[in-house]
Amino acid sequence: MPFASALSVDEDTATIRLAGELDAYTAPDFHRSIEDAARLDIGRLVIAMDELEYISSAGLRCLIFARQTLGEAVSLTLAGVRPAVARTIRMAGLDNGIEMLEISDV
Repeated sequence: MPFASALSVDEDTATIRLAGELDAYTAPDFHRSIEDAARLDIGRLVIAMDELEYISSAGLRCLIFARQTLGEAVSLTLAGVRPAVARTIRMAGLDNGIEMLEISDV
């Protein structure tokens, strides 16, 4: 599946839907979506990951960038995280301070 990063907004919630593989090659697209979301007046950012098959260290850096850029005033939720991706996020310790709902929890 080719990588895709799409931003949508509904009231005070922005959603970035990810699909495919998030790696060093595709991370700049996700990074731009985060920057676009940060320019909005939102209270919550949801990153929909139910179609994300793989995340590399470059993708993890994007999640750190999102948390730092949005600040504590904006809640950050990773939704529909597949088990393999969730395991990578947890091993990096990025599940602290970011709500993570695995695909089985959605």
